[in-house]
Order: sequence, then structure tokens, then C-alpha cells
Amino acid sequence: MYTDEGITGTSTKHREGFKRMIADAMDGKIDLIVTKSVSRFARNTVDSLSTIRQLKENGIEVYFEKENIWTFDGKGEVLLTIMSSLAQEESRSISENCTWGQRKRFADGKVTVPFKRFLGYDRGEDGNLVINPEQAKVVKRIYGMFLKGMTPHGIAKNLTDEGVPTPAGKHQWGQTTIKSILSNEKYKGDSLLQKTFCEDFLTKKMRTNQGEVPQYYVENNHEAIIDPETFEMVQRELARRTKGKNRHSGVHLLSGRIKCGDCGRWYGSKVWHSPEKYKRTVWQCNQKYKNEVRCTTPYLDEASVKERFTVAVNQLLAGRDAAIAAYEQGIALTLDTTELKTQQQELLSEMEVLNGMIRQMIRQNATVAQDQTDYNKRFDALSQKFKEAESKKDAVAQQISDIRDRRGTMEDFLRILKQQDGEVTAFSEKLWCGLLDYATAYADGRLTFTFKNGSTFEG
Repeated sequence: MYTDEGITGTSTKHREGFKRMIADAMDGKIDLIVTKSVSRFARNTVDSLSTIRQLKENGIEVYFEKENIWTFDGKGEVLLTIMSSLAQEESRSISENCTWGQRKRFADGKVTVPFKRFLGYDRGEDGNLVINPEQAKVVKRIYGMFLKGMTPHGIAKNLTDEGVPTPAGKHQWGQTTIKSILSNEKYKGDSLLQKTFCEDFLTKKMRTNQGEVPQYYVENNHEAIIDPETFEMVQRELARRTKGKNRHSGVHLLSGRIKCGDCGRWYGSKVWHSPEKYKRTVWQCNQKYKNEVRCTTPYLDEASVKERFTVAVNQLLAGRDAAIAAYEQGIALTLDTTELKTQQQELLSEMEVLNGMIRQMIRQNATVAQDQTDYNKRFDALSQKFKEAESKKDAVAQQISDIRDRRGTMEDFLRILKQQDGEVTAFSEKLWCGLLDYATAYADGRLTFTFKNGSTFEG
């Protein structure tokens, strides 16, 4: 007896029992296969007929009890084709009913996740998400490490080395898993439903939803592990690291944060003296000895950088109240996208008009005889205008996106600035990551700190 318990019959790909039976039949171990019904053999018409023909060529007959079909019978294949098609359509109907039910749940705002493979939450009594305290600590730690400058790859390696189990309970973390956790809105208490959909009920292939089917966004659906402000800060940081040509380095908190005042390249860590007793890590320009003219900027030690940063932060905080008022006013005036959105809408309207003119021209050319040389000139001219309008529209959209990013960065900066009460007495990773854009080291020993609002102070 060969069985496949709990496996769909729409494909033979994962039906190990079925494949083993066919292999034994081809090896001459089987003369007759008895099947309860056509739907038990296969619910895919192509799979069913191709397998039956393969068996017939090797002298192996199949008998379907319910339908009383013998494949060696002259009418057998015709009946089998009909019954297989009915079985396939039954599967289609079941699939569509299940899909309808799932989409109805989405439309009603009911959230479901694969709890056995979802870090940070368990299924509550009402079926909704309930925080798992131990796993939530790992999620918070992942977000914290990322904001401190670590890359998804570095975070994955760190968690793997410590033996922290993955959402699936495995030991090896991957950067894809980390990126998924960092970008999943469920950790801020919201939920985007129907991110993917089943493309074909036979292949069961899932596709990312690019607008083919409706999506639903549920706000404040469950208790958040990550506060919304921190979550949005992480999204902006993810976008920032993706945009730049230079790969972000997350080896250390200081990585990619200190510039050389001579060549403008980044400082990197270097280990001096290999014997353990005299071992020392310093920071110096990565191009110091690679250019024809050597950079004259000095090396820096981590403790000194942190101490001088604290001095610069206190200078920034000295005029905090006035600065906050000025920055808020500056955000409102310089980061307003109203005019750009109006321009974007005008360009979209222009593109719609041009698109209509092009379509009308094509219809006329298909029904009325015209000089094709003249038609091609007019068509090319309209197409060129459409491309120019589209290019302008894309440029405006990029401007709006850049302004939104800058606004988000400034809002994060102001929020952290407002939270800081009094003078800073010790180095703070939160202030380093949240306020600082970059530091610049000069040949005369000066170290300046440029903050995300554009202001610069010497440490």
C-alpha cells in the first residue's frame, strides 16, 4: 500500500508515496494499481494523464474503484480525462473558497501570523498576538544593535555565536531574517494584511503583492514591542544605508562616522602591537598610506573620541530651547512638500492627456488610411513629450521622498534633543546614534562634530 497522508493531490512534487509507487511500477514490481477514485490518484489533469500514459506504455494498468474505470479499456482514457478535469475543478473550487474566507478575514481586520515561526509573539486566547517576554527581549536587542550601527549580517553573526534560537527554532541566523524583523510593522503594534498571495492553486506558488489584490492596514491591533518612533527611525536608517554607493560598515560604533580632514575618506580601526601585553586599537584614515601624498591627520583612540563628543553635545544642548524652536520653524518652512505635490499632480494630468492623444492617434491610424511618415513623426513627438513629463514626474517624486527622509531625520533629532534634560556627564550611545551625522579629524588635532541638524561643534 502506498499513501500520502495530508498531502495535496494538485501536484506530485511532494507526494513521496505516489512517486515511490510509480518507481516500483516502472521497475516491474507492479502489474495493477487499484485506486479508490480519480481524485485520490491526482487532482491535476496533466499529471494524471501523463502518469497513466507512462504506466500504459510499460504494461501497467490502473483501476479506479469509484468510477469503475480500467485504463486498458478503450473508453478508459476519455472517462479519465473527464473525471480528472472534474477533480481538478473541485480543487479549484475548494481553493477559491479558502481564498475568499482568508480575504474576508483580512477585510475584517483579523490578523494571523505563523506563530511557530514568528519571534516575539504568541497566540492569545482570542487568537490575537500576545507578547512573549523572553523573545521580545531579542527583538528589542536586534533593533538596538541596528541603531548602534551594526549591519544585519553582523547582528545575525552575533546572535548565532551566542546560540540564540531563530524564529524557526534553528541555530543559524541569516541577514534576511534580521531584515525581515527590522521591517515588520507588527513589532510596532500595526499589521499590513495580504503582503503575499497564491498565484496558482495547482503550483501553490506565492507572490509578493504588488497591487494585484487588495491590502489592508490595521493600526494599534496589538501591544507593540518597539515604539512607533523607534520603528520609523529604523526604516529611515534602512533606506539610508541602501541608497549610498559605499557599503555601510557596522563593525563598530565609530565605523563610518569619522572623516579625514585631508582626503575626506573614513577613519577605520587599526591594531597596534601584536603581543597581547601591548595590544592597542586606534582609529586612523583608511587611505593614510595609500595616496601619493600621505594624510597628516592624527590617529584617535576610542575613549578620546567619546569624551570629546560629550563636550560637543553639551555645547549643542547649551542653547537647546532656542535651537528647538528654530529647528521646528525650519522644518515647517524648508521641508514643506505642498508645492512639489501640486507640481507632481500637474505632471500626472499632463501624462494622462498625452496618453489619451497617443491612443486616439493609434486608433485613427488603424481605421483611416494615413501617410505613415507623417504619422510616425507625430507619434514620436507625442511619445517624446510623454517621456519628458514622466521623467519630470519621477524627479519630483524623488525630491518629495528626499524631503520626507530629511524631515524624518530632523524629527528624530528633535525628539532625542527634547528628551535630554540637563548636561551630559558620560558618553551616550543613544545620543551618538541619534544626534551625530559625522565627525571630522584635522591635521592640527581638532575634532569637530557635525550634527544631523547641520550645526557643527568642536570637541
